[in-house]
Amino acid sequence: MIRYSTILKEGQAELIIEKSRFIGYVKPVESREEADAFIKEIKTRHRDATHNVPAFVLGEKFQQQCASDDGEPQGTSGVPMLQMMVKEGITNVVVVVTRYFGGIKLGTGGLVRAYTNTAKAALEDAGIHQVKDQTVIVASMDYTYLGKLQNAEKDGYFTIADTAFTDVITVTLHSEPEDAERVKGFLSELTGGKYVLVEQLETLV
Repeated sequence: MIRYSTILKEGQAELIIEKSRFIGYVKPVESREEADAFIKEIKTRHRDATHNVPAFVLGEKFQQQCASDDGEPQGTSGVPMLQMMVKEGITNVVVVVTRYFGGIKLGTGGLVRAYTNTAKAALEDAGIHQVKDQTVIVASMDYTYLGKLQNAEKDGYFTIADTAFTDVITVTLHSEPEDAERVKGFLSELTGGKYVLVEQLETLV
């Protein structure tokens, strides 16, 4: 099950709209302190800009949300970027869109589109990653079962993430949580019940 979406790395995008230059910066963050530090960094880098508009969302359930219009008309920049991220299920991300005014006013709707489109472009540059629940099963068995296990991986309900070779093989299998019992059933059938379940845990990927 998909829990939420985020980004794995920093991203950047630039748009020219009616002679104004918009530069979007995004970064994955885990705390308000990280978000604030990134906002400060961009504002320092572009201290000569007309506006540096920040927004960030934190928490699996979007518990922390913050945005500022940084001098743009109220509700035309920071809040629309924030709303866009929440609507698309994106969290643990900070975004700053820098604007160098080009002399042509965009109007309320134009500003909303300019800031959200720049933020979206920066998010796309960073690459949006869907965080999902995953079950990890670690099992030991005799070498003779490895070939059939590798063939069964093609069925798509589990993947072999790692294989360790000692006097037996120890495999680390990843599956959707709803497929975990099916995976263990297959291992039991494959080995005639002779496999050893070393560990089973739930994680996020």
